[in-house]
Amino acid sequence: MPELAALQDSLGVSFRDPRLLRQALVHGSYVNEHAEEDSAGNERLEFLGDALLDFVVAEELYRCLPESNEGDLTALRANLVCGPTLARVAASLNLGEYLLLGRGEEAGGGRSRLSNLASALEAVLGAVLLDQGYDVARRAILNIMGPDIQTVVADGVQKDPKSLLQELVQTQGGPPPVYQVVRSAGPEHRPAFEVEVHVGDVVVGRGAGPRKADAEREAAGDALRRLQQRD
Repeated sequence: MPELAALQDSLGVSFRDPRLLRQALVHGSYVNEHAEEDSAGNERLEFLGDALLDFVVAEELYRCLPESNEGDLTALRANLVCGPTLARVAASLNLGEYLLLGRGEEAGGGRSRLSNLASALEAVLGAVLLDQGYDVARRAILNIMGPDIQTVVADGVQKDPKSLLQELVQTQGGPPPVYQVVRSAGPEHRPAFEVEVHVGDVVVGRGAGPRKADAEREAAGDALRRLQQRD
C-alpha cells in the first residue's frame, strides 16, 4: 500500500487520524483473509460517504440552478452520484493503488473494478467527514468533483440513454427495449451486474455496472452506438 500523503494532497485534506483513511481503503476481501489484524472494512464509511455525497451535490445544484425544478435537479444529481462517475473520479485520484484487497480480489482485477473504486471513494469521503467535519468534507467533494458539476450545470438536463434508445426504437417501428440481467456477482453489499438490452429477439446492447441502473444505462448507450453505426 503506497504512502497516503499523496492521496491526502489530492483530496486537499491532512488527516488527524490516518487510521480512518486506511479503514476507508480496506475491502471486505482483505478483512476475510486477515482476521488476525482485527481490521474493519470500509462498508460503514461507504454508507456515510454516500449520504454525504448526495447532500453536497444536491446543495450545490440547488445553489447553481435556482430556476430548475425538483425533477430536473434529481436527474442531474443522479448523473453525478452514480457508479461510473464516481469510479472515474476515484481513478483520477489513483485510488485503486491504495486499496487493501484479498488475494482473490487482487488477482481478479479488483484494483480497477468500477464498484470497488466507487465504493472506496464514498468511504474516503465518509472518513474525511468524521475526521475533519462537514465544511472540510464539502470542500473536498467540490474539489474533486467540481469539473463534473460544472459540466452538468452548463449542459443542463439531458435525456438519459434509455430514453433516447426507446425513442429511436419507436421511430423505427420496433417493440420497446427490454433489459435483462444476465449475470450478477459479488457479495450483497458489493454487487456487479451485467445486462443485455433486447429489441424483440435481438440483443442490441450490453453493459455492466455496480448497480442494475448503471448496467442498464451502459447497455442502452452501447445499443445506441451500434444502431447509429448501422444506420
